[in-house]
Amino acid sequence: MEEKFAYIEGAEQPISMHPKKFALWLFMVTVVMIFAALTSAYIVRQSEGNWLEFTLPDIFYYTSVIVILSSIFLHWAYVSAKKDELVQVRLGMSIAVILGILFLTGQWYSWVALVDKDVYFVGNPAGSFLYVFTGLHALHLISGVIFLIIVLISSFRYKVHSQSMIPMEMCVTYWHFLGGLWLYLFMFLQLNH
Repeated sequence: MEEKFAYIEGAEQPISMHPKKFALWLFMVTVVMIFAALTSAYIVRQSEGNWLEFTLPDIFYYTSVIVILSSIFLHWAYVSAKKDELVQVRLGMSIAVILGILFLTGQWYSWVALVDKDVYFVGNPAGSFLYVFTGLHALHLISGVIFLIIVLISSFRYKVHSQSMIPMEMCVTYWHFLGGLWLYLFMFLQLNH
């Protein structure tokens, strides 16, 4: 028996999203919840006292610029992919990968700078929170760099173009999210440190 569906004029159609994109958005929501809980815990714990005062490493300023530049180059690659300009896609993706690795290296050196200031993971909650924030973000950023590399390899295999944008769109979304998350954390630490 064939079912007939009547479409009512003006009725809203259901929103559809690629399942992988939906999964990515769910994952990003969980990451937001984790960092929201951590920043809330930071504020609560800071108000209890016994809080080590120290300046944030200067390298955080450089890594913030690096993550912004990486997002700009990745967005350029994305726009180029929509226009089937594959040379620009590969160039933009390559620069974004290099900058992503540079960001991770900068985060490592921020830990070195903290140790030089006698700020350790244990001993004071202020230092512990800073290590957890940067470490957890770096962990997610490693997955982002891996995603960038996968899409970069796909671009050399002619799998990233205007007719096949799902992986590129997901990569751009995730990377911009990670960049925005870092900027949020950096501003949060600046304002609440």
